[in-house]
Amino acid sequence: MLSSRQVDGAAGLSIPPGALLKTFPGSRAPGPPDYADGWELSGQRRDRKKLRVVNFLGFSGPAGIWGPAGVNGTLLAVAEINRRGGILGREIEMIFRDAGTCLDDVVRVASDIVAADDADIIMGSHISAVRVALRRVVAGRIPYIYTPVYEGGEKTSGVMAIGETPGNLSRPAIEWVARTKRASRWYLIGSDYVWPWLSHKATKKYIADSGGRVVGEEFVPMGEHDHSAHIARIRAASPDVVLISLIGTDSIVFNRAFAAHGLAAKMLRLGGAMDETVLLGIGADNSENLFCASGYFVEMKTRENDLFRSSCEASYGRNAPPMGSIAQSNYEGLRFLETVASRAGSIAIKPFLSAAASIEYEGARGKVCLRGGKARMPIYLAEADGLDFRLIAKF
Repeated sequence: MLSSRQVDGAAGLSIPPGALLKTFPGSRAPGPPDYADGWELSGQRRDRKKLRVVNFLGFSGPAGIWGPAGVNGTLLAVAEINRRGGILGREIEMIFRDAGTCLDDVVRVASDIVAADDADIIMGSHISAVRVALRRVVAGRIPYIYTPVYEGGEKTSGVMAIGETPGNLSRPAIEWVARTKRASRWYLIGSDYVWPWLSHKATKKYIADSGGRVVGEEFVPMGEHDHSAHIARIRAASPDVVLISLIGTDSIVFNRAFAAHGLAAKMLRLGGAMDETVLLGIGADNSENLFCASGYFVEMKTRENDLFRSSCEASYGRNAPPMGSIAQSNYEGLRFLETVASRAGSIAIKPFLSAAASIEYEGARGKVCLRGGKARMPIYLAEADGLDFRLIAKF
């Protein structure tokens, strides 16, 4: 068996694999038969010879839109690594937990896992608010790999963040938009939690450095889907660019409303944590003048991404959920784990963290370098073109 799969829902119900891996018409479960048979209803650890990784992945809430593709990216990496003999000779056993439920419940689950020694590695592709909460019970006790784009500045011992940060993501994109589009007036709107708060703090400086100014800013409660008041304020402020730091389905609903109110033709939009999954939800008719910066796009023409895309298609078919940047980060989290463990010769926290402090690894983004807790990789700027992103600049 290649992996175990369990997803805990808000009410403690298990979600069948088919609900995750066959979300879009025409998608299919991965090729190896072991995937289809690898479902466990019990989360109890049965074989300590295996390396148990618990991935806190959003299956509910605004970030839940990335859950299905995140599972696919995770299991693809599990299959590849296990075929190579696992990590330090141990086959990976993967368990999923929902990071989109009540924050107290997520922390309780993580605390129980750590107290029971029920995992060797914690991994997470979830919002930063969850990371901030989980590190209180995980950091220093078990390696914790945090994979998606985030606000930067994570220095908690034991927490390894491999995603893009405002310094290497937003700064060059803002400079490009200011210079190329002659944009100087910016309006910032984001979800009301730590990633947008701190990202906006950084982007305000980048906007000022580019000669621009912020003409409005607001933070929206997660799950808020009535954006008429926000759009009225944006219209009144008349910005050149709206910088959007809304998460998942909240971003989709806002961008649809933005276009429906006739603003798409009048203002540019620059998205954060926006990928092909979100673009698919926004729709081609609502994506005019929509830009996004990221370390990964599905359409990247690189050797590493060609191999990754081929593997995804062979395993899941052409109509599976898009493997955008957030989902792909789950794949890279395991590639990072494999590289660090090989360097350290152990998954014990002290040698593991020592090896992770300065390391290079390869994933679908190409070569990623970690130095002093900061990840560096090529950054791309893309413009929405229908339901795809067309790459227009590389930084």
